[in-house]
Amino acid sequence: MDTQLHMFLFPFMERGHMIPMVDMAKLLASRGVKVTVITTPLNSIAISNSIHTSKSPSASNIHLLNLKFPSAEVGMPEGFEKGDSIVSPAMFPKFISTSNSLQTPFEEAVMEHRPHCIIADIFFTWVNDVATKFGIPKLNFHGTCFFSFCAMELLRIHKPYNQVSTDTEPFVIPHLPGEITYTKSKIPVFMRDDVKNDISEFFKRAQQSDSTSYGVVMNSFYELEAEYADCYRNVLGRKAWHIGPLSLCNQETEEKTERGKESAIDEHECLKWLDSKKPNSVVYVCFGSLSKFSSDQLKEIANGLEACGKDFIWVVPKVDGEDKEEDQNWLPEGFEQRMEGKGLIIRGWAPQNWVRSLGDLIKCEAVEKAIRRVMEGEEADEMRTRAKELGEMAKRAVAENGSSYSDLDALIKEMKSLAF
Repeated sequence: MDTQLHMFLFPFMERGHMIPMVDMAKLLASRGVKVTVITTPLNSIAISNSIHTSKSPSASNIHLLNLKFPSAEVGMPEGFEKGDSIVSPAMFPKFISTSNSLQTPFEEAVMEHRPHCIIADIFFTWVNDVATKFGIPKLNFHGTCFFSFCAMELLRIHKPYNQVSTDTEPFVIPHLPGEITYTKSKIPVFMRDDVKNDISEFFKRAQQSDSTSYGVVMNSFYELEAEYADCYRNVLGRKAWHIGPLSLCNQETEEKTERGKESAIDEHECLKWLDSKKPNSVVYVCFGSLSKFSSDQLKEIANGLEACGKDFIWVVPKVDGEDKEEDQNWLPEGFEQRMEGKGLIIRGWAPQNWVRSLGDLIKCEAVEKAIRRVMEGEEADEMRTRAKELGEMAKRAVAENGSSYSDLDALIKEMKSLAF
């Protein structure tokens, strides 16, 4: 009998979700696990390139299995299977609906290959049903942290926001360590009881899928948020394994820089610019691939960066096909000329996907104040020191016998105990 553990990994079709799961595939393969990464034809190109550029002999333990994404069948253009093709909120429900149609071919793949375990992105809520049908343990993958999921789950379960009279009255999140206060106005739209639409219903199903999964795999490490890892396991009563930061598990620097969408700036050009600056003098501004700001908000950020007087690198997502003239509309007049040599704007690979609720407009004065807080004075020095300490903790966590290293061993051992 073949006693090699076989896992299916099923990342959501968006780069910020695929990259850490490919790192997880490499990590599992290095421990002798047979890994099959489930994806769609267009997304498999980037994944395949990442796997095949790996110099590790364990890469032979990683296999790809493509499921056809039925773009044409739902009247969407070719290439719709890639998450960065979603450039408006109206397209997101269609993308999710089309993704749901992968259930049947995924079920057929499970039936054919009979994996011992499935690790799927939390966005694939229907994978729970497939796993239950075949009696296979299914784990959710969380690319964030224990703190955020504890907070969201405890809000969902206890609904403390129903006990306050206004949207701005603070309340304490029940059973969450640290006496964390919140207000109703800050609750994500998809969690609000008074909002019911395709997007809110989808996110609610995704959030609830934790309770019906065997457990979760978290891209975090214990030392970073020990009390929240304990809360997740002991208060919410969920099985969980912290195996991150997954980015540290992939030491092939060249491959890391090439697996995202092509950047608008050469890596060496960027490093040359950084090398011309003093240590600890550059502000890095990036809000991730899922955030899209209005032109007014981008102008406030630009004005705040200029007012603070610090050197900066600012990553501004750019929609594919956006022309140069339209691309400049959000910049204050003469901004790039005034910031020449002082600021570097990168229209990087991070895609502008769906619009999320970002609250009130943040004025340039607030941006300037926040930058000065993290760049100047004693508090800034303390933050920088703390960040370096956490960086060292993260490296120790993924090293042999570290907390994440050991938790991955524990995960593999438990999955083997269920399989054999």
